[in-house]
Order: sequence, then C-alpha cells, then structure tokens
Amino acid sequence: MPASDPSDDLIQLRAEFALVQERADKAEAEVAIVQEQAQARLLEAEARVAKVWAINADLLARNAHLELMNETMRRDKYGASSERSRRLLGQLELTFEELEANASEAELLGQIAADKTTAVAAFTRKRSTRRDFPADVPREKVVIPAPELCPCCGSGELSHLPPVITETLERIPARHKVIQTVREKVSCRKCEKISQPPAPFHVTPRGMFGPHFLANLAFQKYGLHQPLNSQRDRLEAEGIPLSLSTLADQIGAICVAVKPLFLLLEAHGLAADRLHADDTTVPLLAKLKTSVARIWDYVRDDRPFGGPAPPVALCYYSSDRRGEHPRAHLAGYTGILQVDRYAGFNALFEEGWADKPMTRANCWVHARREFFKLVDLRQQLKRKKKGTAPLISPLATEALEIIDRLFAIERGINGKPAAERLAVRQELSAPIVAELEAWMHETRSKLSRHDAVAKAIAYLQNDWAGFTTFLADGRICLSNNAAERQLRSVARGRKAWLFVGSDRGGQRAAMMFSLFGTARLNDVDPLAWFTDVLARIADIPQNRLHELLPWNWKAAQQQAAEELAA
Repeated sequence: MPASDPSDDLIQLRAEFALVQERADKAEAEVAIVQEQAQARLLEAEARVAKVWAINADLLARNAHLELMNETMRRDKYGASSERSRRLLGQLELTFEELEANASEAELLGQIAADKTTAVAAFTRKRSTRRDFPADVPREKVVIPAPELCPCCGSGELSHLPPVITETLERIPARHKVIQTVREKVSCRKCEKISQPPAPFHVTPRGMFGPHFLANLAFQKYGLHQPLNSQRDRLEAEGIPLSLSTLADQIGAICVAVKPLFLLLEAHGLAADRLHADDTTVPLLAKLKTSVARIWDYVRDDRPFGGPAPPVALCYYSSDRRGEHPRAHLAGYTGILQVDRYAGFNALFEEGWADKPMTRANCWVHARREFFKLVDLRQQLKRKKKGTAPLISPLATEALEIIDRLFAIERGINGKPAAERLAVRQELSAPIVAELEAWMHETRSKLSRHDAVAKAIAYLQNDWAGFTTFLADGRICLSNNAAERQLRSVARGRKAWLFVGSDRGGQRAAMMFSLFGTARLNDVDPLAWFTDVLARIADIPQNRLHELLPWNWKAAQQQAAEELAA
C-alpha cells in the first residue's frame, strides 16, 4: 500500500480537533445557559423569600401598632392608675419600635432582591400619611431647574407648570465659635487719662464660655443625665479639647449664679395650700463603697382643682432618709401635704408643728398597689419559688374593683373647681368609701393577721383618716402621682451617672432638677429657657428677677411673638 500523505493526516486531525472544539464550545454554552437559568431561579427564590419576610415583618409591625393603639385608648378611657397597664404600655412601645425597624429593613432587603430579577415584584409597605413639618422650622429652598429644551423633540417652546415640592428634615451639626470682645481704649491728650468701656457681665468668672454653651452643658448633665466626662469626649471629637476640671468649674459657677432663681421658686412652691411630697434613692460615693442618699421632691400643682398658680417642682438632697429632713424642708408650712405612709412625715401632722399641724392626705395609689401585688402574675412569678403556682386572690380583686370606681369618679372631675369636686365626692365617692370600709372590717375579721390581704387592708385601716381626707376638701387629689412623676427623671438618670460624688454634688443636682422640672411642668423648653436665663441673669436687677421664672418667661415670649406677628 502506498504511504498516506502526511498533509492529509494533518488536515483530518485539524478537522477532528475543530469538531471536538465545536462540541466543547456547545457544551460550555449549554452549561452557561443552565448556570444562568439556575442563577435566575436562585435569585427569584431569594426575592420571593425576601418578599415573604418583608410581608411577615410588616404584619408583625402592624399587629404591634394595633396592640399599642388599643392599649393607649384603653388607658385613655379607663385612666392611667393601673400599674400593669403602665408597664404593658412601655413594653408594647419597645416591641413596636423593634418590629417597625425590622419591617423597614426587610422591605429594603426585599427591594434589593427584587431588583435582581424581573419575575418577582417588590413588596411596598403601606404607610400612613406623613405629617407636615412645623411651619416655624426654617426652610432652605433647593431648586432643580427644568430642562431648557424638550427631551423628546428638542423644542424650546416650553411652559412652566406648578413644581413638585418635597420637604426633607435635616439637622445642622453643632458649630462652635469664639467671640472676641474688643474693648477699645483711648488716652486724653489734655489730662493724659486712659478711658475704656466696662467689660460686659458674664454669668461665670472670666467669661470663658457663652450662655448657649453653658446652658447646653448644664442641661445635658442634669436634664438629659449625660455625665461631664462623656460631654468632654464629645467636645474633643468636635475639635474643642477641654479638661474635665474646666467643665466641672463651670457647673459650680452656674449653680451659684442661678441660686437666687431657685429661692424664688422655693418661695412660690412653699406658699401653696397643698403640696405633693415623695423621695427616691440616689447612690452616694463614699469611702470604699457607695451609700444610699435621697432626693426629696415637693410639687405644687393646682391644676387638678382649677387653681391659677403655676406649678413648681422643688427638689432637695439628703445623705439619709431621717425624718428631720422633710421637717427642715417644710419648716413653717401648715397646708395640705399629700404623701405615702412613710413614718418620717408623721411629725409634720402632730400638734406643736408651727402654729397648727399640716393636713395629711394619703395616696390611694399606694394603697391600691398592696392589693394589686396579689393579682399581678408577673410579680408573683418573680417572687415565688420555682415550681410554685401563682395564686390570684379573689378578695384582692374585689378590693381593686371598689377602689377603681373611686379613680373613675376622679377622672371625671379632674381640672374642675374645688367646690364642684367636693360636691361630686360627697355625692358619689363617699358611699363607695363607706362600702370599702365595711368590706374591710368584715373581710379582715375572717382572715389571719398574717394573710397578705389582711396586711393590705391594715395598710388602709392604720391611717384611715388620712385616706378619707379627700372627702372633705376638693383641693386634695386621690393620688400622689404628681410627686412621683417628677422623680422618674432621677430614676432614669441613675443608670447614666451611677452615683453622686459628694453631698455638695447632690445639692447641686437637686437644685438643677428643680429648675428643669419646673420648666417642663409649665410646658417650657428647658434648654431655650435656661439659655436666656444665663444670658440675662448677670445684669438683671434683683427686683426684676421674677421675670426669669419659667411661667413669666413663657408669657413674655408669647407676647413678643404676638407683637411680631401683628
């Protein structure tokens, strides 16, 4: 046989290689198609899963919102005296906050997943109509000009239509500036004496800081409970390095400057016919440990009985809880004092106190709480031993129902004149009080003295006269909540500042709590008010110092705004 031509073999090999390559490319294309299809199906599946998550998160948030609204309306209708409803409302708010954030996050993740595929539409949450921002907030207009030529046909014959305006709330970062006060000097060529205008008044020595800075420093510390070391770190991050001692020095100077204003508040508060009194603990830094000190508060609030006097919150500090402290705070006061059953107040209601003893009005919320503990499952589960089933006392439930009827009557006469409140109480509340008294006598006679219900009844019976004082005076409130509300900020602040460093520090804190608490009671922005106080208090005459009291300051601001509007 003749030998084959090598060139023919090469051609054949090339043809076979091309065929193999073609098959390989085709297989690779098929694999790519399969991979692309699989990737598309995966993206679709991820988008569907993200959509389901978004829908579920939205439903959870909606349910939490409905529960919160339901509980809020229930509380508005039946009152805020229920301790369980107050705690439940706070828990619902926290739950709603978390679920709303989860729903928004799931919605955005679902939109990102849906953008990667055309087979799944993104889920969009239904939101309520957005509220307009307040009209007094400054506006900055950013205009995006319309095209000069039609993008479709290129024509220049365009007519302007009403623009679409979108408002976005933005925050301007805090800025610091140094104000240089230049006091020029002149020399007389005739007498050769040098003259110079006097230096302006400053609220703190040497005038290192302006009133806005100082007011913010004090309000952050005592109004928002941000310790000075945290404020120092924030200022340093903003490019203002200041030592802790410098900031603390300013706090001391501020407290000295505003002490006369606190004395005016004190005089106004102690001139009341009725005061609410309460106290709370504050840790005090002591040698090798922290001891327990006290913040006492006395609130004048005549609004429940239609009184025209502005409300005031007075706070005092003591290193312990001895009864001598409230006696010193209220030396000479002989009005109505609304308190709990703390024995340290007892001496104030005895003969020999001033020219006459005070009138005691006990808090029905504290009495109600003794029965409420016996029907609150949460407290019982915390306190009972493991494996012990909680018990709901039907007797305590019966007492709660009677007491709640008293609170329902009080909600209907809140804000009415004292005479009208008294008439309603004598007509409606007195029979309920008599019913409760008879029920307690009958029930306690059947119980052991060690029974929990018997102890709750004893809490009322041991000072029944103090609990029934409200039936003889329309100015008295059924609860001491006005004083307890003012101490909530102290309780919240304990987690931030942990303890007061000294007795003097506790006294400064109590005075500043009084100033900021009184501003809030009078619906005054504490920071704006305190800024103006520090700007004016250094050079205002002593006989005009009352103009800086929160209610007078608020009236002056409103009058100025009305004159400006006119």
